[in-house]
Amino acid sequence: MGQQATPVRTAGLGKAVGPEPTAVSGAVLLLPGGEEVSARRPSPVWATAFVRSLGRRLARAGRAEGLAVHTVQYRYRGWNGSEAHLAADAEWAADEVVRRYGDVPVCLVGVDMGGRAALRAGGHAAVNSVVALAPWLPGEDVAAPAEPVKQLVGRRVLIVHGTNDERIDPELSFRFAARAKKVNREVCRFEVHSDGHGLHGHRDEVLCLSMDFVMGALFGCPVSRPVEDALAAPPPIGLRMPLAAGFGKSLRR
Repeated sequence: MGQQATPVRTAGLGKAVGPEPTAVSGAVLLLPGGEEVSARRPSPVWATAFVRSLGRRLARAGRAEGLAVHTVQYRYRGWNGSEAHLAADAEWAADEVVRRYGDVPVCLVGVDMGGRAALRAGGHAAVNSVVALAPWLPGEDVAAPAEPVKQLVGRRVLIVHGTNDERIDPELSFRFAARAKKVNREVCRFEVHSDGHGLHGHRDEVLCLSMDFVMGALFGCPVSRPVEDALAAPPPIGLRMPLAAGFGKSLRR
């Protein structure tokens, strides 16, 4: 018998979170975390509880505006070097949104390695905004090209990182944000003081900040004063904006 061919893997778009709007006018693509190198396929429950909670909140907040929220189902768990599989899957998912819903704005929301995928795939024509939560970013290496930022021109970008992240040095996302800010003024970064990689200590504040930013970026809703200030402030102020405890309890819209 001849050798069996390896099946071709395809990315997927999970079903819409919550009731899908009758008329979709914007979409969020949730990008879960991953691994640096892995050819394994993610399990159906690969998305973290944090990603699922964010998806539910976004779907509720944006239902009246016509927001569709989907989780991207990767082909592989790993980024896998120059293959950048997770970013490629994010771009495929943005294409799929256009195919399903037409010319609607897309926000990529990624966590951990999904944050890197969101930032890398942010140049897709349908994407108008990116949220990267505790993004996994490579260390600086003089022998390797720096993580690109020019694809983010014309997009509104939010990066959030815990100052006590022991998995990914938060300074890496600060340096990335500083380079991105040089080519795109619409970049801001919030620091969650004393929180770790999973952002568990201030989860509600991070979720509220993300919702505030997404609704403003996709639908032009007024954003909170801290987001306004972070976008307007020059570096490093707008890239080291502290996320206040209790953020979201009294948003000034």
